[in-house]
Amino acid sequence: MADLKYYDVILKPLVTEKSMEAQADRKYTFLVNPDANKAQIKEAVEKMFDGAKVEKVSTMNLSGKNRRRGLVTGKTAAKKKAIVKLTEDSKEIEIFQGL
Repeated sequence: MADLKYYDVILKPLVTEKSMEAQADRKYTFLVNPDANKAQIKEAVEKMFDGAKVEKVSTMNLSGKNRRRGLVTGKTAAKKKAIVKLTEDSKEIEIFQGL
């Protein structure tokens, strides 16, 4: 397993209709490093966003899709998605405010 620092774990927030609706339940969605585990994701969220306390982390591995340009075929890169649920006494994550 790779030696990941907390700032290497979270790649970017994932902004979709479904993820925006889940924010009412204090769930936030991020694209994360495919080598990161749930403990590393929890630590990264709590360190990067002040006052955030993570209750639960759910992860999904998204495999790459087949793509074709003419006769050349290939695959897109595989990704990993994490849904982070915050506790009731936790502060909101400001990066999602105003979207």
